[in-house]
Amino acid sequence: MRYFLEISYKGTNYHGWQIQPNALTVQQVLNQKLSLLLGEEIYCIGCGRTDTGVHAKQFFLHFDVVKAFSEDIIYRLNKFLPKDIAALNIYKVADEAHTRWSAIERTYTYFIARKKDPFQVETAAQIIGTLDIEKMNEAAQLLLQYQEFHGLSKINEQEKHHLCDIKFASWHEENNMLVFTISANRFLRGMVRIIVGSLLEIGKGKKDKNWLREVIESKDCRKAGSAAPAEGLYLSEVKYPNGMLNITF
Repeated sequence: MRYFLEISYKGTNYHGWQIQPNALTVQQVLNQKLSLLLGEEIYCIGCGRTDTGVHAKQFFLHFDVVKAFSEDIIYRLNKFLPKDIAALNIYKVADEAHTRWSAIERTYTYFIARKKDPFQVETAAQIIGTLDIEKMNEAAQLLLQYQEFHGLSKINEQEKHHLCDIKFASWHEENNMLVFTISANRFLRGMVRIIVGSLLEIGKGKKDKNWLREVIESKDCRKAGSAAPAEGLYLSEVKYPNGMLNITF
């Protein structure tokens, strides 16, 4: 039997989602806690691979089980999990459903605190100084004109292609925060943080939108801006085809 588990987590204390040698990851914690709780070996597959220090307001993983479990699974799992990981919902799905390959859209949100705030050190990037939001938004709209984003991603030899269909990209101000939201069918390794870093270069007046166009068309990631700090980035929503997810308990 296959289940999707919806979770959220604060990524500060983890070296990303994916299991790594000699480093604590979210996947490692979920594998351990679910195996202990369900009494059988559980291996979780995630909907993506968040980097070290990146957070997730909504993240899906799937796992297979042989034995049925009780309806209080979410309550019991949350008792097992550390305070910075929360189980939200569980869904019984078809055996061929896959949290990564079945997803049709993902949304990331990036938060920037505009003044020093000790309570947001781990949950938002703190960037002080003048930023031209109008120019940043003008540049962000260029992203919707392209599908090849090799120039705005980390080098990753495992990528079969660098095509992404960006559906939305925009900056807005919210509760003394500067917020960037971007949605696409998929994202490349490090892509969102590099996009944010590049748009910040434009907002600071160091570059312009024509430079961003040149970076994209060059397909050379060495020409892009530096990646924005990890603590400001959240995976905020993952969408699946209608009818695929129905809450089990």
